[in-house]
Amino acid sequence: MIKIYITRKGVLEQIDEPEKGCWINLVHPSEKELKEIGGRYNIDEDDITAPLDIEEASRITKEDDYTLVLVDIPSIEEKGGKDRFITIPLAIILTKDAIITVCLKSTPILDFSKHFKKYPIDTKNKNRMMLRILLENSKLYLKNLRQIDKQSEQLELVLHRSIENAALLEMMELGRSLLYFTTSLKGNNAVLEKLTKSASITRYEEDEDLLEDVIIENKQASEMADTYSGVINGTMDAYSSIISNNMNVVQKFIAIAAIVITIPSLFFDAYGMNIEGVPFEHSRYAFIIIILAATIASMIVYQYFKHKKMF
Repeated sequence: MIKIYITRKGVLEQIDEPEKGCWINLVHPSEKELKEIGGRYNIDEDDITAPLDIEEASRITKEDDYTLVLVDIPSIEEKGGKDRFITIPLAIILTKDAIITVCLKSTPILDFSKHFKKYPIDTKNKNRMMLRILLENSKLYLKNLRQIDKQSEQLELVLHRSIENAALLEMMELGRSLLYFTTSLKGNNAVLEKLTKSASITRYEEDEDLLEDVIIENKQASEMADTYSGVINGTMDAYSSIISNNMNVVQKFIAIAAIVITIPSLFFDAYGMNIEGVPFEHSRYAFIIIILAATIASMIVYQYFKHKKMF
């Protein structure tokens, strides 16, 4: 899908054909759309298709006719009937006559129609628009990180009541999402550092302040991701230890129960043998005596293990 916008008299308008100073937004584009836009602005095929590869690393590429800024953005995918946090590439291509964005999915980062009045953009000022996109990206990371933290707290409450596999798997998925976020934010931070040193991207004084805000927000998101990741990993380790300890307790109880239950069988086996001379063999109370003796022996062994606090 391809949509084209341009700012006229302070209003963001959608247009049908590219014009000088426009913004071209490609979302899950077809091969035909990529070739059309790539050919029009002389963009290398590998660069314009790079964001369609989910494994593509963040980077800045400077060519004669354009500059490619590739970053990772947070996204949500459905897995097992539930939403999962992932990251996908977003390409921002600055050409002489237009700014082009390419992404596999639609993203609220590029939904300027919702917050245009609060944060107006000028599609003709390509560098500032790029920085605005990067700032919105950092803010979305922070928003998603708070959602992950809230979900992890809810899962901890569930695990406090009962250790369930479903809750543990949910916690593991959140830890995986945080790993994606941490890796992507570090890559984005490297891109932002290059932007501060790049001479190919012209910035005005206002842009310097905006770039500084982007860097601060991105670092804050990176620190939050590291912190939440550490908390979830610590929680998973703690519950792993609890599960292991519970297994040891159960195994110890089973072993002790087996020993206690074995004692009566020894008495019964001894008296079940066809031999002469065993105690009480001619007593009319032999059965009761044997039962009492086996019970008493079992209770003594039980009290011994209890005294040693072995269960």
